[in-house]
Amino acid sequence: MQAVTAKWLQLIEAFHDVPLEQLQWWIDNSNIKTLAQDEFLFRAGEPASGTHVLIKGRVRLYMPQKNSVRILGFAEEKEITGYLPYSRGMVSKVDAQAVDEVEVMTFPIEKINELIVKNFELTSALVHVMTSRVREFTTMQQQNEKMMALGKLSAGLAHELNNPASAIVRGSISLKQHLQLQPETFKEVISIKMTAEEVEIVNNKMFEVLRRKEKPILTLMQRMALEDDLAECLDGHGVKNSTELAENFIEFGFTCEDMNEFSELVPPAYLSPVLNWINNNLVTEKMVNDIQESSQRIEKLVSAIKNFTHMDRDRDKEYTDIHSGIKNTLTMLEYKFKKGNVKLVEDYDVTLPKVKAFVGELNQVWTNLLDNALDAMEVNSQGKLEIKTIRDGGFIKVSITDDGPGVPDDIQSQIFDPFFTTKEIGKGTGLGLDVVTRIIRQHDGSVELDSIPGKTTFEVRLPIDDL
Repeated sequence: MQAVTAKWLQLIEAFHDVPLEQLQWWIDNSNIKTLAQDEFLFRAGEPASGTHVLIKGRVRLYMPQKNSVRILGFAEEKEITGYLPYSRGMVSKVDAQAVDEVEVMTFPIEKINELIVKNFELTSALVHVMTSRVREFTTMQQQNEKMMALGKLSAGLAHELNNPASAIVRGSISLKQHLQLQPETFKEVISIKMTAEEVEIVNNKMFEVLRRKEKPILTLMQRMALEDDLAECLDGHGVKNSTELAENFIEFGFTCEDMNEFSELVPPAYLSPVLNWINNNLVTEKMVNDIQESSQRIEKLVSAIKNFTHMDRDRDKEYTDIHSGIKNTLTMLEYKFKKGNVKLVEDYDVTLPKVKAFVGELNQVWTNLLDNALDAMEVNSQGKLEIKTIRDGGFIKVSITDDGPGVPDDIQSQIFDPFFTTKEIGKGTGLGLDVVTRIIRQHDGSVELDSIPGKTTFEVRLPIDDL
């Protein structure tokens, strides 16, 4: 067994400048015990027993989560753990279990007041340990939560970017193949002998159809029936490729009546090449539109990523429109709305003034609250999420409401505690709402929960700093 002396304690960095007589007093008032492998030094939920100095061995620190555990780290030889002076944590929040045989010296919590009164330097050293622990814990919280959020967002973005990117590749290949088929149709078209007036009439008729705003939304059965009718109509006029033309023409709103009008405007010998030429142009236009829409979708996502992460900006508070951050976050999480069959209802007061904030951190608040709401509604395989902004005195109030099962009454007081989570292992760290609370407090605001079954609302208030 390691002989614990005042000189040995001074080897611990935190105690390096503590007078030897105070360290000896610490030893005289402490208890030394040995823990067998897997024995617990303390358990989550139990009252704190005191301040522990590890003499030998290693202790694993972890938090139970559902049917598994979350390992927070290890306490090694010469490390200090447990309760510290002026700490408000009177109950242990984690489990500490011996990895191997452990020797530990424990200063009982009952003597903390005596320690504070009689030993200033020793107390100061322990308070320094506590502030360092808080700083490290806060850094770990932020890093873990950011990595968790990054993992979720990157998975969704990979999915969202893959769809339009694949559509562009497919569209470009199809367009290239389609254009290679054009020469044959072109030969038939240039052999047509029609006056300029006749061509103008046909052209006007085509654009008259394309400009129609009312294009009915069809079920699959209705569409198939209309395609069959139109193909039969085209066959009746001797038009080649009637099935292909019918599929495309129906999409652009052409009807059998339109085909009959074309047959009256175009000589019978030229009707088939004219309609096939129109079809080829419509197909080309559709392919180009699909490629354009997919490109714009990628541009929108990239823009949302840049604004969400607040790239190319100094890390300082600036005036920002909260609606911009909320909308960028919604874009980042759009895949989850689709996946969860969630209807979004937005009610924004667009006259609200800008708030002075760390924009990137505020976006993290919206991400955590919206992501939690979407996860809560998963059990119903559908849902409705409402976001509302209003002015509330000298504050801007943002309300995020979901129609999930709600937060049970018995855990509502714990919902903002660090590491507390109702999610399955791997889905939540229990840090999200704690991070939300700290960020909002950093902005001199507040966040509150109001939950009953079928309606859970998080209300965030941010002070208005008039420009």
